[in-house]
Order: sequence, then structure tokens, then C-alpha cells
Amino acid sequence: MSNPPKGTPFVNVAERLRTIAREMPDCMAIAQPLGRDRQGKRIYQQVSFQELDRDSSQLAAGLYHLGTRPGMRVILMVRPSIDFISLVFAMFKAGLVTVLIDPGMGRRNLIRCLQSVDPEGFVAIPRVHAVRTLLRHRFPNARVNVTVGRRWFWGGATLSQLRRRDSTESSLVPTGRDDPAAIIFTTGSTGPPKGVLYSHGNFAEQARQIQARYQIQPREIDLPGFPLFALFNCAMGVSTVIPDMDPTRPADVDPEKLIEAIQDWRITQAFGSPALWNAVGRYCESNAVHLPSLQRVLSAGAPVPPHVLRRMKAAIGPKGDIHTPYGATEALPVASISASEVLAETEKETAKGRGTCVGRRFPDIQWLVIRIRDKPLEDIRLVEPVPIGEIGELMVRGPVVTSRYVTSDHANALHKVQDGNHVWHRMGDVGYLDSSERFWFCGRKSHRVITPSGTLFTVMCEAVFNEHPDVYRSALVGIGRQPRQDPVIIVEPLPDRRPTTAVQRAELTDQLRTIALSFPHTAQIERFLIRDALPVDIRHNAKIFREQLAPWAARMVH
Repeated sequence: MSNPPKGTPFVNVAERLRTIAREMPDCMAIAQPLGRDRQGKRIYQQVSFQELDRDSSQLAAGLYHLGTRPGMRVILMVRPSIDFISLVFAMFKAGLVTVLIDPGMGRRNLIRCLQSVDPEGFVAIPRVHAVRTLLRHRFPNARVNVTVGRRWFWGGATLSQLRRRDSTESSLVPTGRDDPAAIIFTTGSTGPPKGVLYSHGNFAEQARQIQARYQIQPREIDLPGFPLFALFNCAMGVSTVIPDMDPTRPADVDPEKLIEAIQDWRITQAFGSPALWNAVGRYCESNAVHLPSLQRVLSAGAPVPPHVLRRMKAAIGPKGDIHTPYGATEALPVASISASEVLAETEKETAKGRGTCVGRRFPDIQWLVIRIRDKPLEDIRLVEPVPIGEIGELMVRGPVVTSRYVTSDHANALHKVQDGNHVWHRMGDVGYLDSSERFWFCGRKSHRVITPSGTLFTVMCEAVFNEHPDVYRSALVGIGRQPRQDPVIIVEPLPDRRPTTAVQRAELTDQLRTIALSFPHTAQIERFLIRDALPVDIRHNAKIFREQLAPWAARMVH
């Protein structure tokens, strides 16, 4: 491998790591929690930016000697760790297309997604290799395999063997802005998970725009509750402290462990799902915990309830704020809003059922709200923008917007719109723009309920019921076929407010029915069901699987 010829432009987010390693070589890049010492204090393994750059180059060279070549699709399934981050950068440097997937999506979805990309190799923990070996007929082209950990009854190299290989080669292959860098799967909250193709340009622009929008400075220290955010940290010169948590179950996080890390390292920034910050915020409020070093909290994946924003804002530094970047796996970031703006300006409107304001667009994003259609738009000339204030579906264009799915041609037809040399992405979200050019999210297009009396949008309806003091969250679903659906609201009470008797359940549903009659857009809703827990996605524990709830509601009602 060699660097591109002099004067040849190339884009590879790993080049940003190389630059950071030259500018601040001895600065801590990653700290990984291990055990505890005799006094009970947490022990961490650490690597500097220079060490991370060298290690990832060593691994890239080792992968090349194993037979990998630029453009090969290789699955990476390794737990959040120094090894995970180093391997991602190694694969970027080697020009491989890294396939990243949530292991918690369920065995059936996981195997289907892995098979759909036709991988040419696996870099994974022993358990994954065991499954690969047993199902080798599903992965006939997976010939380059590396075990991260102890190798059992299969062949191939181990990670430690890659590190023992002597190599002085430069290991950053020439990649262009449009060259493929990764395949990342969607959560599958509105259908089967889909593989999204990321280019090197997408990643580079994400890092640049996130750093600029939030004014993130080199040498800050971040606690990422979502493993991929650590990659942006390394590209921005920000130190990463890996949290002691299961990233596939953010709602079950132990707040004390996160707070310990924030206090030990004087964390300045942290990223996590709304479910994670709900747990941390409640703990801080109940135990009068303050986190003065924390100046910037980011949360994404689903609308963040105002009570979560309020609790976290009270817990962090007085000049700090919580930011909720809006986007999707296919296009991120698109827009952003701060907790200060939500609590001062938009919270009351959300409570009235007018949608959730996700803020203003990033400077390099173009967006349009267009007439809702469930069919493909083969040409940009078929797009029909709607006026300010009118609900439609959102479509976006820009350097962070991915161009296609690699596992579903049908999804490409439904979500991508060609515009000359550019591609617009239909987000699948419905909402409207206000006079200040802010987008108000009203729900997913596929989740809208169409009744003889009109169309109901999930977020607008659910918000008014979420104001009930006993309700944690709710879901609107439709029974029957459009346009004659029967709307049903399913509520998940707070754990300590769950009704335990038939009388209590009847009282709660009567109160919800009264709330419905208080708003024109919910007045037609007459059916209410109570459920201990709503099914949610693995990645964020926040996106509600309404497709699962609709048939359940139909069985309960009839």
C-alpha cells in the first residue's frame, strides 16, 4: 500500500487521525474501563493519539497481508473498546468497506442483514465466528477472517497476530470523496433494517459539520453512549472515555457508573439516547448530583422529552446546554435545537400537539417539505413543495446525505430522488416548517393513521397524552385499512404509576378520553389501551415499534 501520488486529491477520515497524531501525539485518545484497584477506584487502559494512529496503521498493513484489497466488504463485530476504534480506522486506512451492525437486533434480522451484504470477511469476536462457521453456506465469499480474542475451532488470523507482524509500510490507501467506506444498518423501526452505504466524503463531512456547529474544541473529553461517536472524537482531537455500559441497552444504564466516569475525567461532552439521559437525569435529580464539568450533552435517535432536557440542564454546568441533533442513518446531521430554546419557546406548543421542533438546518443542508406521497418519485420534477406551516414529508440534500442503500433496490426507489448529479433523500418523516425556518416533526410517514374524519399524526397526538402525570410514553396506531382506520392510543405508564386493578385501569382510560376531547385533532380518538412496556428499538431504546403494536391492539379491541 502507498499514499496517493503527489497532487492527487483524496478523502479519508483516517487522515484526520493522522493529522491529530502529528499535532498532539501524547494527548490521551481513548481510555477503556477495566477493573478496580484495592481502594475500589476504577482502572483504565489508555492510548495516545500517536499510539492509536500507529496501531491502526499496523493493523491496516496486517489486513493487507492477509489478502484484503480496497473495496472489499468486511464485517466488524467487536465490543466497544480500544480495539474496536483502532480496527475501524485500520479498515478505513486499508480502503475496506466496513459493515457495522447492531448485534441486538435479533438473530433472524442479524443473519439476514449479514448475508445480504455478501461479506468477503469477518473481523469479530469468537461468538460471531462460531456462528459464521456453522452457517458458512450463507457466507460463501468470507475468506479473510480475523478473530478478536481466542480462536476456537476455525482458521484465520487473530488480532494479536496482526499486531505482531512487522511493517513499516504507509497504510493509507488513496480513496476519493465518493469511494465507499462503510455500510451501516438502520434500526428497522419502520420495516426490515436496511444497509446504508457511507462514502469517505460522508464521514469527513459529518465530523467537520458536527465540530463546527457545536464548537467542539481539541483536547475536550467525551463520554460516548453510542460507540460510533468515538470515531468522530478521534477525528476532532477529542479524547474518548468509553463508558461502562451495554450500548445496545441504553435504558438499562447504571447512572452511577456514568457519573463516576464524568467526575473522574472531568468530562466536557457526552452523547447518548433519550433513554440514557432519562435514567441519568432522574438519578441526578433524586440524589442532588451536579456535573459542573459537563458543558455539552448531545442526544439523538428520537424526540427528547422536555422533562429529560430539564433534568439534565439542571445537572450540568451553568453555562452548558443539551443539544438534540436531528437526522437519520441515511442523513445525519440535518438540524439541531438546544434545550434552552425548547424550554423557552417550543415546549408548550409541543404539549398542545403541534409537533416537536427539531430546530434549524445545518448550513450545508438543503431541505424541502413536499406533498405526502407513498409512491416513488422518479424525477425531481414530480416534487410538489407545500407552503410554510402545512404538513408534508421532508426531503434533504447535502454532503452528509448518503446516496443509496446496498441491500434494497425497492428502498432506493422509495427514498431517493435524482436531481442531476445530486440525490435527495426522503426522510420518511412528516412535519412542517415555521416562519423561522425550523422543522416541526409530527411523526413517521408510514405511521400516520388515516380515518374517515382525516389524517392523524403520531407525535402530534401522543404528546397531549404524554402530559398525563402517570404516562411515560404513548403510541398512536390504526386498526383496519386506510382510509377507514380506527385510531387507538396505547399508553405505557410510569413504573410506579401502573394501574393494578380494573378500577384503576378504567379511571386512567377515562382521564385519557377526557384529554382527547380537549383537542380538535384528538377528539375522534375513543379507544385507549394500557401496556406495561412498549416495544422499542435496540439502538436507542426510544423508537416505538408501532408495526408490532397495531396487530396487538386489534386483538385487544376485538
